[in-house]
Amino acid sequence: MNPIRIYVVDDHPMIRHGLLSMLRAESSMQWVGEASDGAEAVRSAPATKPDIVLVDLVMPKMDGVATIQAMKPLLPETRFLVLTSLLDPAEVRRAMAAGASGYLLKSASPQELVNVILSAARGQRVMAPEVTDALIADQREPRTGEELTSRERELLALMATGLSNQDIATRLSIAMPTVKFHVTNILAKLHADNRTEAVLIALRQKLVTLE
Repeated sequence: MNPIRIYVVDDHPMIRHGLLSMLRAESSMQWVGEASDGAEAVRSAPATKPDIVLVDLVMPKMDGVATIQAMKPLLPETRFLVLTSLLDPAEVRRAMAAGASGYLLKSASPQELVNVILSAARGQRVMAPEVTDALIADQREPRTGEELTSRERELLALMATGLSNQDIATRLSIAMPTVKFHVTNILAKLHADNRTEAVLIALRQKLVTLE
């Protein structure tokens, strides 16, 4: 059986060095290359024909999700595993939606990483137990802002651009009392004390985006 060919994308040299030392001790695995960021990986990884690509999630220039999205068409048979310190259910879902076959934390033991690589090489989708637990807990908890109506989201987006209540009333052709009613509801649903806090929560939770 041919060894599993592994390519690593991580902006921390010590992490790459540690993984190299660990993988060299595994006769069933072969280190074929590395990159310090996603852009470099997109350029160099295809030539190495990896079976598995280990990808950090938080990197300069191109994050892990963007890296997977860019590399997937170039390496359609390759399995991508996220190896990160970030345990965020939203990021887990983004990574899996982008085509990741697994999500593992850097706190994992070497044997856990080996097992995940072996499972991914067999075509299985795998996640660390704590990642699965975080996803389950996140599904049970109501998401901030999920109770907002489409109209309230529209007003919130306008608030984020700095428009006053009068500006919003003019923009949407609605009465000032109606605007105030919506703003009051928005503050209540976001558990915010004022407009500024509501906008900060909305941006943090990606309920609105600033162009």
